[in-house]
Amino acid sequence: MATVGRHASDSSATRRRFVAPPREAVDAACFAHPLFGALAPFSGLLAGAEWPSIETLNAVLPLQDKRLGEQDAALLADGRHYEQRIAETGEIATRACNWHDLFNALVWARHPAIKRALNTRQCLHIQQMGAHARNRAQAALTQFDESGVIVRVRDAGLLAAWNAHDWQALFVQGAGRWASGDIGVAAVIGHALMEQALLPTRLLVGKCLVVQGKDDAACIAAVARALDAGTVLQDPLELRPLPLAGIPGWHPRQDVGLYDQTAYFRPLRAGRGYPPPL
Repeated sequence: MATVGRHASDSSATRRRFVAPPREAVDAACFAHPLFGALAPFSGLLAGAEWPSIETLNAVLPLQDKRLGEQDAALLADGRHYEQRIAETGEIATRACNWHDLFNALVWARHPAIKRALNTRQCLHIQQMGAHARNRAQAALTQFDESGVIVRVRDAGLLAAWNAHDWQALFVQGAGRWASGDIGVAAVIGHALMEQALLPTRLLVGKCLVVQGKDDAACIAAVARALDAGTVLQDPLELRPLPLAGIPGWHPRQDVGLYDQTAYFRPLRAGRGYPPPL
């Protein structure tokens, strides 16, 4: 199972940091995966033979009052925390020719209200904790920023199987509910998820906030408002893990052998529970 945090990692005993494939090794066909659906307007930046420069990204991305700044010694010399630099100067430290940071920039362009709210909450906690300490709320915000997914449900009753980690009921017997839109992914926020999805066979887990509603855009806006108000993501346990390979059509091999992998489709831990949808 692939897990993702501030630095993406695998689940091996060594917990090695995930290393994205070089640009020339990425099959552009991978960007047709539903996980990348919201990034379709930026397909040229993803599938082109050459890395887009930071100057190009600033010119073509709708970043409003934010801008990407190349993360070099000169930028870092100001001594600011990454999040505080964004809030105080509008500059998003960005490594050139780097998948992780390119996806981060694209999420800023695609979901600015979410990213702004995450940045604001992080800065409030940094003011309280200092730049070198972290609380559980910061961990939750970071997990959502790196591996977050917003899931929309029309009926909260659809969550019973998910609450119980009954993955067969959620994905196999429940395949029709995904096809009908009764439940679906409203947005992928996590740029580390996107980075790992460059390897299409990886078994990825999204860390989810769930919203009850019928419209994806309205559900995304509801998450942004909840983040602004500080009513969500006070603890990582608020995030529901979702094995993304189980979603119908999201993995090339959805057979019995896939769903039998209990290290990925994990049973519910004793005492584990999840909050109701927004």
